[in-house]
Amino acid sequence: MKTAIVLMNLGTPAAPTPAAIRRYLREFLGDKRVVEISRPIWYPILYGPILMLRPRRLAKAYAHIWREYGDSPLRVISQRQVQRLQQQLVANMAAPPQVRLAMTYGEPNLAQVVADLQQQGIEHILVLPLYPQFSATTTGPIYDQIAKIYRESRDVPSISVVKQYWDHSAYVEALARSIEAFWAAQGRSQRLLMSFHGIPKRNGELGDPYGKQCHATAQRLAQRLGLAQENWQISFQSRLGRAEWLQPYTSATLQRWGEEKLASVDVVCPAFAADCLETLEEIAIENRDVFQRAGGGGYRYIPCLNDSSDHIDMMEKIIRQHLPQAVAHE
Repeated sequence: MKTAIVLMNLGTPAAPTPAAIRRYLREFLGDKRVVEISRPIWYPILYGPILMLRPRRLAKAYAHIWREYGDSPLRVISQRQVQRLQQQLVANMAAPPQVRLAMTYGEPNLAQVVADLQQQGIEHILVLPLYPQFSATTTGPIYDQIAKIYRESRDVPSISVVKQYWDHSAYVEALARSIEAFWAAQGRSQRLLMSFHGIPKRNGELGDPYGKQCHATAQRLAQRLGLAQENWQISFQSRLGRAEWLQPYTSATLQRWGEEKLASVDVVCPAFAADCLETLEEIAIENRDVFQRAGGGGYRYIPCLNDSSDHIDMMEKIIRQHLPQAVAHE
């Protein structure tokens, strides 16, 4: 059976310009999975202050982080992940699946990738969303896109999805080893903050398991690292709008720690498989300023797993468990 692996992440603007960012935000924030507010209420907000004002502000942040990578960090790192995973599967499997990249928003999109793979005679596609914790706001849209592909096509390859992997031992181990390597090289701070992307509190009340899975992830990681309860905390970042989101908030936590004159803090973002604007700008820079302006001391951001060997090993293990049995053991 000819198989393929599609790694999926959220997406990125095509360029660090207001126009490109506006197109990206329109697609992203226009998805009913992402913002569940009724359209008559949401669209005036989206097409008003958000799309009129936010792209110009974000363009400066994007331009700043793109200079180091020569492109979108998320796109560069995602392509490296694909290349390294492909090399590893070629080395370890007799008939390795082809590895491709797709984004939920922007390019390359899943429908294009599936159509291309179909033309190559691929019979089964395994989609690995790089979201360890499941949320209807992130992994949910991928299921929607697959349903649309089936609905609009007469013949497509079989497609399966890895729903989540927060509870996979290789994921927690990769995170722990990354943090331990960081501490071995640069020393250990007084406290570790595990900051996850936030979602509205109401989403969890309606059944989204994301918040519970984040808390379970943090507990497992703290246990693996041997951290006492007073030496770590979970938080949630990136609020949008006035509704209550999952708490405690990252910025509020760092503000309080700064006011308490905490000597040093390390911040890690376990829900992100690749560094992006949200980690490199919001967490590494903006929240550092929040902490230090409030009176805090040293502040360090621990990078995402990105294309590290442990991360690629984790992907291979997950893939082998979800591929058709005959393919996985070749």
